[in-house]
Amino acid sequence: MSASPWVRRFAPLIPQGGAVLDLACGSGRHAQLLANLGHSVLAVDQDISGVEQLNSPAITPKCLNLEQDLWPLLGTCFDGIVVTNYLFRPHLDRLPELLKKQGILIYETFAQGNAEFGKPSNPNFLLNPGELLAFAARHGLQVVAYEDIYVDQPKPAMVQRLCAVKDALKSRIPLQFQG
Repeated sequence: MSASPWVRRFAPLIPQGGAVLDLACGSGRHAQLLANLGHSVLAVDQDISGVEQLNSPAITPKCLNLEQDLWPLLGTCFDGIVVTNYLFRPHLDRLPELLKKQGILIYETFAQGNAEFGKPSNPNFLLNPGELLAFAARHGLQVVAYEDIYVDQPKPAMVQRLCAVKDALKSRIPLQFQG
Protein backbone atom coordinates (compact mmCIF):
# COMPACT_ATOMS: atom_id res chain seq x y z
CA MET A 1 0.00 0.00 0.00
CA SER A 2 1.34 3.44 -0.86
CA ALA A 3 1.70 6.35 1.54
CA SER A 4 -1.37 8.36 2.45
CA PRO A 5 -1.85 11.47 0.28
CA TRP A 6 -2.29 13.47 3.52
CA VAL A 7 1.09 12.31 4.84
CA ARG A 8 2.76 12.85 1.44
CA ARG A 9 1.32 16.38 1.31
CA PHE A 10 2.60 17.52 4.72
CA ALA A 11 5.75 15.44 5.28
CA PRO A 12 7.90 18.14 3.56
CA LEU A 13 7.09 20.47 6.49
CA ILE A 14 9.09 18.25 8.88
CA PRO A 15 12.48 19.93 9.49
CA GLN A 16 15.02 18.61 6.97
CA GLY A 17 16.99 15.61 8.20
CA GLY A 18 14.99 15.45 11.42
CA ALA A 19 14.17 12.49 13.61
CA VAL A 20 10.63 11.23 12.97
CA LEU A 21 8.39 8.85 14.87
CA ASP A 22 6.09 6.63 12.80
CA LEU A 23 3.68 5.55 15.55
CA ALA A 24 1.84 2.26 14.97
CA CYS A 25 3.78 2.00 11.72
CA GLY A 26 2.20 -1.18 10.34
CA SER A 27 3.98 -2.28 7.17
CA GLY A 28 6.18 0.84 7.18
CA ARG A 29 4.70 2.65 4.18
CA HIS A 30 5.16 6.03 5.89
CA ALA A 31 8.51 5.12 7.43
CA GLN A 32 9.77 4.42 3.89
CA LEU A 33 8.43 7.74 2.58
CA LEU A 34 10.03 9.64 5.47
CA ALA A 35 13.36 7.83 5.05
CA ASN A 36 13.28 8.69 1.33
CA LEU A 37 12.84 12.35 2.33
CA GLY A 38 16.09 12.17 4.33
CA HIS A 39 14.76 11.63 7.84
CA SER A 40 15.88 9.11 10.43
CA VAL A 41 12.74 7.20 11.41
CA LEU A 42 11.81 5.32 14.55
CA ALA A 43 9.06 2.95 13.38
CA VAL A 44 7.17 1.45 16.32
CA ASP A 45 4.40 -1.13 16.46
CA GLN A 46 3.57 -4.41 18.20
CA ASP A 47 4.37 -6.28 14.98
CA ILE A 48 7.39 -4.87 13.14
CA SER A 49 7.90 -7.75 10.71
CA GLY A 50 6.71 -5.67 7.74
CA VAL A 51 8.88 -2.66 8.48
CA GLU A 52 11.91 -4.89 9.17
CA GLN A 53 11.62 -6.21 5.60
CA LEU A 54 12.25 -2.68 4.29
CA ASN A 55 15.85 -3.14 5.47
CA SER A 56 16.59 0.60 5.38
CA PRO A 57 19.50 2.06 7.37
CA ALA A 58 17.40 5.21 7.98
CA ILE A 59 14.57 3.23 9.64
CA THR A 60 14.88 1.80 13.16
CA PRO A 61 12.07 -0.69 13.79
CA LYS A 62 11.10 -1.10 17.44
CA CYS A 63 8.58 -3.56 18.82
CA LEU A 64 6.52 -1.78 21.50
CA ASN A 65 3.18 -2.31 23.17
CA LEU A 66 1.74 1.19 22.73
CA GLU A 67 -1.30 0.41 24.85
CA GLN A 68 0.31 -0.50 28.16
CA ASP A 69 -0.25 1.73 31.20
CA LEU A 70 3.31 3.05 31.18
CA TRP A 71 3.95 5.10 28.01
CA PRO A 72 6.99 3.41 26.40
CA LEU A 73 8.29 6.53 24.62
CA LEU A 74 8.91 8.76 27.66
CA GLY A 75 11.96 10.97 27.32
CA THR A 76 12.21 10.86 23.52
CA CYS A 77 11.87 13.89 21.20
CA PHE A 78 11.14 14.13 17.50
CA ASP A 79 11.03 16.72 14.72
CA GLY A 80 7.96 14.98 13.34
CA ILE A 81 5.36 12.42 14.32
CA VAL A 82 3.17 10.52 11.87
CA VAL A 83 0.14 8.53 13.01
CA THR A 84 -2.34 6.92 10.62
CA ASN A 85 -5.21 4.50 11.17
CA TYR A 86 -4.52 4.32 14.91
CA LEU A 87 -6.20 5.77 17.99
CA PHE A 88 -5.51 4.97 21.63
CA ARG A 89 -6.94 7.84 23.64
CA PRO A 90 -5.19 7.05 26.98
CA HIS A 91 -1.86 8.11 25.41
CA LEU A 92 -3.04 10.63 22.79
CA ASP A 93 -2.16 13.61 25.00
CA ARG A 94 1.43 12.32 25.29
CA LEU A 95 2.21 13.05 21.63
CA PRO A 96 2.87 16.81 21.97
CA GLU A 97 5.40 16.06 24.74
CA LEU A 98 7.42 14.12 22.15
CA LEU A 99 7.60 17.00 19.67
CA LYS A 100 10.53 19.39 19.55
CA LYS A 101 9.82 23.10 19.05
CA GLN A 102 8.61 23.56 15.44
CA GLY A 103 7.96 19.81 15.31
CA ILE A 104 5.22 18.65 12.96
CA LEU A 105 2.39 16.28 13.88
CA ILE A 106 0.63 14.55 10.99
CA TYR A 107 -2.38 12.55 12.18
CA GLU A 108 -5.03 10.73 10.15
CA THR A 109 -7.48 8.13 11.41
CA PHE A 110 -11.07 6.99 11.33
CA ALA A 111 -13.88 9.21 12.54
CA GLN A 112 -17.41 8.86 13.83
CA GLY A 113 -19.69 7.61 11.07
CA ASN A 114 -17.16 5.06 9.81
CA ALA A 115 -19.30 2.15 11.06
CA GLU A 116 -21.52 2.75 8.04
CA PHE A 117 -18.63 1.63 5.83
CA GLY A 118 -17.20 -1.22 7.93
CA LYS A 119 -14.42 -1.51 10.46
CA PRO A 120 -13.39 0.07 12.66
CA SER A 121 -16.89 0.56 14.01
CA ASN A 122 -16.16 0.57 17.76
CA PRO A 123 -16.51 4.18 19.06
CA ASN A 124 -13.30 3.67 21.08
CA PHE A 125 -11.40 3.69 17.78
CA LEU A 126 -13.31 6.51 16.06
CA LEU A 127 -12.61 10.20 16.56
CA ASN A 128 -15.51 12.37 17.71
CA PRO A 129 -16.41 15.44 15.63
CA GLY A 130 -13.70 18.07 16.10
CA GLU A 131 -11.66 15.84 18.43
CA LEU A 132 -8.32 16.48 16.72
CA LEU A 133 -8.99 20.24 16.65
CA ALA A 134 -9.77 20.18 20.39
CA PHE A 135 -6.60 18.13 20.96
CA ALA A 136 -4.50 20.72 19.08
CA ALA A 137 -6.08 23.60 21.00
CA ARG A 138 -5.55 21.83 24.33
CA HIS A 139 -1.82 21.55 23.64
CA GLY A 140 -1.24 24.91 21.94
CA LEU A 141 -0.46 23.31 18.59
CA GLN A 142 -0.84 25.57 15.56
CA VAL A 143 -3.18 23.92 13.05
CA VAL A 144 -1.78 23.95 9.52
CA ALA A 145 -4.62 21.88 8.04
CA TYR A 146 -7.62 19.88 9.25
CA GLU A 147 -10.31 17.77 7.61
CA ASP A 148 -13.23 15.72 8.91
CA ILE A 149 -14.50 14.08 5.73
CA TYR A 150 -15.69 11.08 3.77
CA VAL A 151 -13.05 9.47 1.53
CA ASP A 152 -13.50 6.74 -1.06
CA GLN A 153 -9.81 5.80 -1.41
CA PRO A 154 -8.22 3.43 -0.46
CA LYS A 155 -11.71 2.34 0.71
CA PRO A 156 -14.89 4.24 1.69
CA ALA A 157 -14.40 5.69 5.19
CA MET A 158 -14.98 8.65 7.47
CA VAL A 159 -11.65 10.17 8.52
CA GLN A 160 -10.24 13.07 10.47
CA ARG A 161 -6.89 14.51 9.50
CA LEU A 162 -4.67 17.04 11.21
CA CYS A 163 -1.35 18.63 10.43
CA ALA A 164 -0.14 20.82 13.28
CA VAL A 165 3.09 22.38 14.48
CA LYS A 166 4.37 22.80 18.02
CA ASP A 167 4.71 26.53 18.65
CA ALA A 168 4.92 28.10 15.18
CA LEU A 169 6.45 27.40 11.80
CA LYS A 170 9.71 29.25 11.13
CA SER A 171 8.47 30.41 7.73
CA ARG A 172 5.27 30.80 5.80
CA ILE A 173 3.66 27.72 4.33
CA PRO A 174 4.38 27.40 0.59
CA LEU A 175 1.38 27.73 -1.71
CA GLN A 176 1.41 24.02 -2.60
CA PHE A 177 0.49 23.18 1.02
CA GLN A 178 -2.46 25.56 1.23
CA GLY A 179 -6.10 24.51 0.88
